Amino acid sequence: MLRPDTSVVLTNFLAHILGADTFRQYVEANQVAGNYPSIPDNRVRAYRIPVPPLEVQREIVRVLDQFTQLEAELEAELEARRTQYDYYAGELLTVEQDVPRVKFGDVATIVRGASPRPIQQFLTDDPDGAPWIKIGDVPADGKYITRTGQRVTLAGAAKSRRVMPGDFVLSNSMSFGRPYISKIEGYIHDGWLAISDFGDSYVADYLYYLLRSAPVQEEFKRRAGAGTVQNLNADIVRSVEIPLPPREVQERVVALLDRFDALVNDLSVGLPAELAARRKQYEYYRDKLLTFEEAAA
Repeated sequence: MLRPDTSVVLTNFLAHILGADTFRQYVEANQVAGNYPSIPDNRVRAYRIPVPPLEVQREIVRVLDQFTQLEAELEAELEARRTQYDYYAGELLTVEQDVPRVKFGDVATIVRGASPRPIQQFLTDDPDGAPWIKIGDVPADGKYITRTGQRVTLAGAAKSRRVMPGDFVLSNSMSFGRPYISKIEGYIHDGWLAISDFGDSYVADYLYYLLRSAPVQEEFKRRAGAGTVQNLNADIVRSVEIPLPPREVQERVVALLDRFDALVNDLSVGLPAELAARRKQYEYYRDKLLTFEEAAA
């Protein structure tokens, strides 16, 4: 616990100091190894901070707090837009009663991945090795698999399951029921399901939104059971009934959801881009304002 002497340093000024990269780098450099790496109290106390006059501290806090307030407002607006997006996605993916429903397995090939074991014997740094797709290769809110961090030997690939560009992979354990679209040829372990051969029935992006929708996710969970660790298997996913609207309807829904999705999720446009820009702006001015010619302990 840190309790500043407010006759010398303002609490909010100290908070900005300790949030800066300089202090983070100091902590990382002075951590003591262990089950939970930490920095000893005496090293925290030894850290030297600038202590300008209180009126200067107040002005710095005023400026930086304006940035953090704007960032908080943007985060709140972004969260509201995401809630709105979820609502409209649910509405757009809710089809009329006369739209046919099909068992997923009747319109797609759904198979479980496979793992060569022990996997460490099949991993390779050879650039000619086969891409080995893991859950960590995809950002938390990502849609596409574009690269892998590891490769397996061709012998390992022969014991695994291949996916091709355009195929889906569906997590059957950790990020339960989460779909991704592969943009690469690669191989998947048994924590994934591979989904292919759906092109005659579904537009890929429509199927992606459909699989992420609340009704389908809830059906996955219901069928997977109520155990502590839920698992999807290929038979469960094949048996789930999903709507099959005409292709022109699918394309119209995708066009609408793509625009909304970009607004709330794309880091290059919309609110996420503005939030990222404001965060960088805050960090820039924080580092400038908290850098002094001389620092007193």
